[in-house]
Amino acid sequence: MTSTSVALYLAWMFFQGGSPGSSQAIVDNDHATVWDTTQAKAYAHDYVAITLSDGAAVLGRAGSKPALKGRTIVIELKDHAPSAVPNKSGYPNAFPRPGSKKLFENAKVIVWDYTWTPGVATPMHFHDKDVVVTYLKDGSLQSTTPTGQQTMNNYTFGTVKFNAKDRIHTETLVRGSQRAIIVEFK
Repeated sequence: MTSTSVALYLAWMFFQGGSPGSSQAIVDNDHATVWDTTQAKAYAHDYVAITLSDGAAVLGRAGSKPALKGRTIVIELKDHAPSAVPNKSGYPNAFPRPGSKKLFENAKVIVWDYTWTPGVATPMHFHDKDVVVTYLKDGSLQSTTPTGQQTMNNYTFGTVKFNAKDRIHTETLVRGSQRAIIVEFK
């Protein structure tokens, strides 16, 4: 490929969405629309804005613009009925857990900051709420179910993932380092 065709291809990829600053959502469901952006705009709903450079998370009001400091994940909170499921598993809920820090809570969400310790498994836990997880480091987490089924999940800086409720597992950091901002939907 010539340098011109490479530049045209990269420009085309940028405008296809999913890249920082794009106007296409990276997650869109009943709970939230999630944007990976570098451009400030007003949002129609309340939102959680997570600055990727330092993991700072703030709650914003509908109609306001987040104060962006570089690449930011904006989780626009839709109006939805509470959807947490009762925990009948016998395991503790996912949060709070040892080492987690609650950043804030309102009628729609609870926002947590959590850093995994290499080689140390989290307690086996039950996810009673849907979550959006924003990963702030590069690291691999091994998830293990109560039956012993293991899944390796490799996450890089800036990865955003929606995880559905009604899951039981433990996680162990097996490579790199990992910190995440976890938004639980009530």
